[in-house]
Amino acid sequence: MYLIFDTETTGLPKRWDAPITDADNWPRCIQIAWQLHDDMGNCIEHQDYLIQPEGFNIPYDAEKIHGISTELAQEQGEPLTDVLLKFNEALAKTKFVVGQNVKFDLNIMGAEFVRENIVNPLQELPVLDTCTEHTASLCQLPGGRYGKFKLPTLTELHQFLFNKPFAEAHNATADVEATTRCFLELIRRQEYTKEQLDVQPDYFKNFSEANPKEIQLINLKHINLKQESAKINKRLQEQQSVDLSEAEIKENISEMAEADFVHLHNHSQFSVLQSTISIPKLVAVAAEQNMPAVALTDHANMMGAFHFVKAVTNHNKTVQAKNKQTIEKGESPTLKEIKPILGCEFFVCEDHLDKSRKDNGYQIVLLAKNKNGYHNLAKLSSHAFVDGFYYLPRIDKKLIQQYKEDLIVLTGNLYGEVPSKVLNIGENQAEEALLWWKQEFGDDLYIELMRHNQEDENRVNPVLVEFSKKHSIKLIASNNTYYAKQDDANAHDILLCVKDGEKQATPIGRGRGYRYGLPNQEYYFKSSEEMKNLFKDLPEAISNIQEVVDKIEHYQLAREVLLPAFDIPDEFKNEEDAIDEGKRGENTYLKHLTFEGAKKRYGEDLSDEVKERIDFELSVIENTGYPGYFLIVEDFIREARKMDVSVGPGRGSAAGSVVAYCLWITNIDPLKYDLLFERFLNPDRISMPDIDIDFDDEGRSRVMDYVIEKYGSNQVAQIITYGTMAAKSSIRDTARVLDLPLFDADRIAKLIPTMSKLHKIFGADEKALKGMFRSEDLEKVNQLLNISDGEDLEAETVNLARTLEGSVRNTGIHACGVIITPDDITKFVPVATAKDSDLYVTQFDNSVVEDAGLLKMDFLGLKTLTLIKDTVKIVKAKHDVLLDPDTFPLDDEKTYELFQKGETVGVFQYESPGMQKHLKELKPTVFEDLIAMNALYRPGPMEYIPSFTRRKHGQEDIEYDLPAMEEYLKETYGITVYQEQVMLLSQKLAGFTKGEADVLRKAMGKKQIAVLDKMKPQFIEQAGERGHDKDKLEKIWKDWEAFASYAFNKSHSTCYAWIAYQTAYLKAHYPAEYMAAVLSNNMNDIKQVTFFMEECKRMRLDVLGPDINESYYKFSVNQDNAVRFGMGAIKGVGHGAVITIVKNRKEDGHYKSIFDFAKRIDLRAANKKAFENLALAGGFDCFKETHRAQYFHDDGDGITFLEKAIKYGAKHQENENSAQVSLFGEASDVQIAEPLVPPCEEWGTMEKLAREKEVVGIYISGHPLDDFRIEMKTFCNANLALLRDLEPYVNRELTFGGVVTDVQHRVSKQGKGWALFTIEDYTDSFEFRIFGEEYLKFRHFLLKNSFVYVKIFIREGWVNRETGNKSDPRVQFNSFQLLHDVMDVYAKKLSIQLQISDLQETRISKLKELFTMHKGDNLLNFIIYDTEEQIKLNMSSRRQKVKISQELLDELENNDVHYKLN
Repeated sequence: MYLIFDTETTGLPKRWDAPITDADNWPRCIQIAWQLHDDMGNCIEHQDYLIQPEGFNIPYDAEKIHGISTELAQEQGEPLTDVLLKFNEALAKTKFVVGQNVKFDLNIMGAEFVRENIVNPLQELPVLDTCTEHTASLCQLPGGRYGKFKLPTLTELHQFLFNKPFAEAHNATADVEATTRCFLELIRRQEYTKEQLDVQPDYFKNFSEANPKEIQLINLKHINLKQESAKINKRLQEQQSVDLSEAEIKENISEMAEADFVHLHNHSQFSVLQSTISIPKLVAVAAEQNMPAVALTDHANMMGAFHFVKAVTNHNKTVQAKNKQTIEKGESPTLKEIKPILGCEFFVCEDHLDKSRKDNGYQIVLLAKNKNGYHNLAKLSSHAFVDGFYYLPRIDKKLIQQYKEDLIVLTGNLYGEVPSKVLNIGENQAEEALLWWKQEFGDDLYIELMRHNQEDENRVNPVLVEFSKKHSIKLIASNNTYYAKQDDANAHDILLCVKDGEKQATPIGRGRGYRYGLPNQEYYFKSSEEMKNLFKDLPEAISNIQEVVDKIEHYQLAREVLLPAFDIPDEFKNEEDAIDEGKRGENTYLKHLTFEGAKKRYGEDLSDEVKERIDFELSVIENTGYPGYFLIVEDFIREARKMDVSVGPGRGSAAGSVVAYCLWITNIDPLKYDLLFERFLNPDRISMPDIDIDFDDEGRSRVMDYVIEKYGSNQVAQIITYGTMAAKSSIRDTARVLDLPLFDADRIAKLIPTMSKLHKIFGADEKALKGMFRSEDLEKVNQLLNISDGEDLEAETVNLARTLEGSVRNTGIHACGVIITPDDITKFVPVATAKDSDLYVTQFDNSVVEDAGLLKMDFLGLKTLTLIKDTVKIVKAKHDVLLDPDTFPLDDEKTYELFQKGETVGVFQYESPGMQKHLKELKPTVFEDLIAMNALYRPGPMEYIPSFTRRKHGQEDIEYDLPAMEEYLKETYGITVYQEQVMLLSQKLAGFTKGEADVLRKAMGKKQIAVLDKMKPQFIEQAGERGHDKDKLEKIWKDWEAFASYAFNKSHSTCYAWIAYQTAYLKAHYPAEYMAAVLSNNMNDIKQVTFFMEECKRMRLDVLGPDINESYYKFSVNQDNAVRFGMGAIKGVGHGAVITIVKNRKEDGHYKSIFDFAKRIDLRAANKKAFENLALAGGFDCFKETHRAQYFHDDGDGITFLEKAIKYGAKHQENENSAQVSLFGEASDVQIAEPLVPPCEEWGTMEKLAREKEVVGIYISGHPLDDFRIEMKTFCNANLALLRDLEPYVNRELTFGGVVTDVQHRVSKQGKGWALFTIEDYTDSFEFRIFGEEYLKFRHFLLKNSFVYVKIFIREGWVNRETGNKSDPRVQFNSFQLLHDVMDVYAKKLSIQLQISDLQETRISKLKELFTMHKGDNLLNFIIYDTEEQIKLNMSSRRQKVKISQELLDELENNDVHYKLN
């Protein structure tokens, strides 16, 4: 006998793995149907019962699925006990229990038997399921887990077996009938085994005879449960409906008229990818509606809190000013100030620490009443991210009990605990949950009603209103806002698709093939009128909001910066500090340290100037209250130096402090270079000092570890960054969601000029656009504007992207900012965690952490410091000289020579071609010149460089507007270059105080017109009193105004000029060592390595490939002063492999052969790949008896020689380790024969180079084009790098040379041939496509490794007739030639260029000899120069003609003869 049964329930269990005794977990059964069949499939009985719900109701979400309402079950259902007894009778008759996914039904009925305490055999009976891996393999539906087939639903199984789906699912009777049919058909098809069915071998034969055709339905009559429920529902509603009379509605409306509506449930862009409202927009829409308050309730985070309060405060200032003006006019003000309400919508789960199962919890809104409430929100949010993150940041009720003080709770949206339980579990459980919140929060609990015109809300709301009356909990009306205007609904939907990586065309719903989306377009920031209209039947829901707003205080989040307490030695402690929290002890200790340091810096006997300056600085530090800041920084910098971490000389204005210099925080003497302390700490305006510190990028993390260790990991955090959608990415994301082809999306994105914003482009008029963009960009911008005016998908993409631009897309970590707090960080600011860091990350970003009262330190990693450190190490290893970069002499001729020649590639800050050009003209001779160039070489002040250069060389007079200015302007030849000069001159000429001078500097730099207008009369008047000419003063002021916005911070410029000087000094004195360090520091960027290798060639430094007998992990210098490639630059050769190679080489000397190498190194660290790649890169070239090809040769046995060598090494090591010792104790000499080196052909140059490039990314031992260097230089007007952007070359012919590295010949659909081919030159590689006639004409040149000389013409792109859009420019191939032939074809004349001083007999006879050897038909020409007299003489040789060849040109170069080819 087979009992096939199915149930319908009140929902799904919370935990699928709970036992049936856990009655609260398992939903209730509300319908059961079964059919009992005999062995041959005949129906013995069929039953179907609805069950009366006792003590529970049927949730709406369950009713939506099966259609059984509580009322229907109540009217037509049977008592549960009666049904269970009947079901038990059926169970007694059967041998098997059968069902579709029957485990669920077994648990449901098992739990019901437990509840009623009825003994039953259900759990003991054997089970047959129609939903198994076996039926999945029959149906073969894709999309299962782990790449398997998906388990079939009943409909899918029915479709497979009978070729038609079955119509009514989720009615137990119908489901049982269909399950029975499927089950019996599976028996008929012998899909069960005789063991499973526990039958005799002839059972299937008998069954087939009894059922020769496919099994049919037994045609039971099914009631349409949904229709039945609907009838009852309609009848009940007619009985209950109480229509409000017109009078009542009017009364309600007038009652609400006085009440202010406030939105208490709003999400901003900080609810990442879930809302399109920015913080300023949220404040703006609230102000538009003239609302007295507005709340921010983002999902689980507080990232927007500070920005929100700040934005509201700024808005309120504007309102106060406007209202003041209104009152002054005698009118009554109408604008309201806004109260910011900080809240958060938390995910509240059962146990936030339980990560064994997914529990996203319920969404509950908490609002802070005051500052303490805000801190509790911050604590909860921190816990959610730090401890509770599992799919989402979560908290639980225990945490809420711990931090509930000063919080108001709203029941939340449909995903809130109470509404969700009403919909999904039952009203009794919902009521229980509500009472828990009431018990915890009392009058601070409010039931939140929402009306977004959804049926599920219409079901929940009457229950919530009922609860409100029953338990005296006040109602409040809200709207769940995710976008500001109803028109933004579509843009918001796009944002949700971006979040989930979905296409908008995918329908909204649950399950496979659906996506998440909001059900309608009602989730916008509605006006007061709209909200009052929605709740006109419940006026109290509107008026209660005022009560909530009144409970909330207006508070600020900004505060003074809190410094962590610094532990000072006992003898400096002051007892009074403990009483009034003073800083006397810290000040005394700082003074002590400063004067101790000053004696080391300036000598035992300090001059009055030094003492005066130190006293001034210490008094300012004391007044501002920041001695602790200096002590903290001094402490970790001292520790860094102890740990051998390089510390920069300083950066920014901190270098102006003598105290910092005496504490070794900075390394530049401010007195020597006129650097000002007040530029760093203004004595008149207390502001936080900001010392940014450079560490070498390898040691930076060790310093951070020290800080964490010292202050505790709960007091140190990194700073969050918000990754926002920029213009181009918003276009690309929107296009992906709208399914706009990738090509079109890319084309539109490229129309946006770099760093531009869509809202700026679309917000400007034609005139403004002309001012914003260059002509070529303007053309693209106009194209973009034209696209947006269209009606097509492209237009929709651009216009929606405008709304999405600026949305927070993800969060990251600030590269160098670190926060240190005096106590546990969560007391001051909410924190989160980040996947790349073990530290906490603040939820507030860099722009506001300091305003929020946190001490921020910038720990910057500077690659140049690592480079200097590496060079010092290489010099020590090679020459045994220990260099100290801080003691390099500042008057070193060789170093200045390097600057004067502009040979500054690889020199920090001075390596750009523009800078090199200016250096060659300026020819710096003193350090001050370098400081000035660093300050001048930036947009704006650049125009002063030529004048600066001429004045230095005496070609232009140095003029001072007033003689008194010479003192400070002399070093820059009368030109104001630094902000410090403006500050010093304003003090000297007009007697400004130090504080005023700093205010002036800031006002000029930031163009603060109001401040400048106030200070100008003061400057002219006070300077006039000192006897200066007023007209001159006017001119000085005007010049300053023009230039001061460009003027640079001299402190910063001096520090970086000093680092640059150190690098230049090393390059001048230790070129090979320095370039090895430069190459090591750029090892991961192959383009940079190529660039610096070119520089090595220019410096006549050999760069040799890797060599296992000389190389280290990084680049190094060998005994012959050549740079040796680092093995770390070879792909597949890891750190471990290099360590064992170097270690064994140091211990036992050079490796003698590949066998010796394989025997000695640790083969666990260096695998086969490492061996192969070392061989390809030339690492074994030191073994002269084998060449590279031999390592990869096999003698037909499929094992390469290299593998044999490795096996030999492994075997040898195995023998060594087993240490077979003879009876008498000596080690036995078991010799293993070395494999034979196979004889084979050497690789050709091209193959050798190509394989080098494969493992290193560049050619090392040469470049395939080296033989054609002259042709490339002389006869090409372009290189491949230029082809990345063809726009500037439209309608021009370009010629270039290169080597063909890849060719693919293809055939089009029309049967025509075309090709894809890649050419590579010194700069880049580029993939071309060639079609039609051009392909037929030039295809014979397209051979791999052939050297070609190509002429192309750049044509304008095609214009699309429909859209008018122009495609990218096209390439037309004019000619192909072999590079071998170029010299013969194009070289017509050789011009020899000689200085008049070169005309010596030996030189002339050498040239004659050369030309005689290379006779030919090319013309010969001489150009003689006299540079002093500036005369040039052209002389053609009539008789002597030459053959221009590579050999001749090489000879000329070797003899330092300049020539030109025509």
